Amino acid sequence: MEDSVDERVLTRVIPSVATSDGAGVKLRRSLGSEPDARLDPFLLLDEFGTENPEDYIAGFPPHPHRGFETVTYMLDGHMRHEDHLGNVGELTEGAVQWMSAGRGVIHSEMPQQKEGRMRGFQLWVNLPANEKMKSAAYRDIPADAIPRVNGEAGWVKVIAGTYAADGVSTEGPIRGLTTEPIFFDVSLAADKRFECELPSAHNACIYPYEGSVTVAGEPLPGQSAGILAAGNRLRIEAVGAPARFIVLAGRPLNEPVVQQGPFVMNTREEIEQAIRDYRDGTLVG
Repeated sequence: MEDSVDERVLTRVIPSVATSDGAGVKLRRSLGSEPDARLDPFLLLDEFGTENPEDYIAGFPPHPHRGFETVTYMLDGHMRHEDHLGNVGELTEGAVQWMSAGRGVIHSEMPQQKEGRMRGFQLWVNLPANEKMKSAAYRDIPADAIPRVNGEAGWVKVIAGTYAADGVSTEGPIRGLTTEPIFFDVSLAADKRFECELPSAHNACIYPYEGSVTVAGEPLPGQSAGILAAGNRLRIEAVGAPARFIVLAGRPLNEPVVQQGPFVMNTREEIEQAIRDYRDGTLVG
C-alpha cells in the first residue's frame, strides 16, 4: 500500500517589514519581526538587498551571540567575518556560513566592497537547551561546494537537508544537526512547478524573493514568509514569470524561548547570566 500524500498548504503569511540592524544595514525581516512571528526552530529571517552602498557600507561591527545558530547566505557581494578567536571567513557570491554561537561568540560581518549590489539572507536557528552552552563552531561553505540540481523547470541549490528528484537524492553540505534543517534555494521558469517531499514532523515555510508563486494553488505574496501546515508534500508554481524562493524546514524543539537582542535562551535567568557574562568578559568559552 502506498503512503498517503498530505499536501502542505499555507496557514499563515508573515509579511517582511523594513528595518535595519548592525550599524544601519537596511533589510527586510519576516520571521522574528514580532515575538509571535517565529517558526520553531527558526527564530529570524532577514533579507538584505540593495545596490546603494549607503544601505550596507557600515556593516555589522563586533557584536555577541549566545544560544543559537546564524546562517548567512550570500547571493551577491562580499562580506568578511571575523571573531574574537581570530577566525576569518570570506563570504562571496553563492557562499554560505553556518555558525553555531553556542556558549558565546563575538564577531563582525563587514562589507568588502564600496559599490555594487549586496544581496542575501540571514537565518537564525535555535539550539536545544542541552547544546546552548557548547563551544562555538563554524562551517564556511564556498559556492562550488553547494550542490545544484538542474531540471526542465529550473534548479535547486541544496544548502541543508536532502532533495530527491527523478529517483536521485542530493544531500547538502550541512548535516548532523539536532534540528535536521532543510534549506533550499529554488529557481523556477515561468509557469513551471516545483515539488518535493518534506518530513511530516518538520515545521516549514517558503519565502519568495523574486517573481510570484502559488503554494498548493494559493498565492503567496513576495517577500513574505509563508507558514505551511503539516504534510509530506510541497507544491509551488511560478506564476507568469520566473521566480526564486527559499524553502526552510526543521524539526521543532518545543522548548521555551526567551530572547533579548543577540541572546536566545530558555529562561529569563539564563538571559540575565548571558548579559552579565558579556559585561564581565566571560561570555565566550
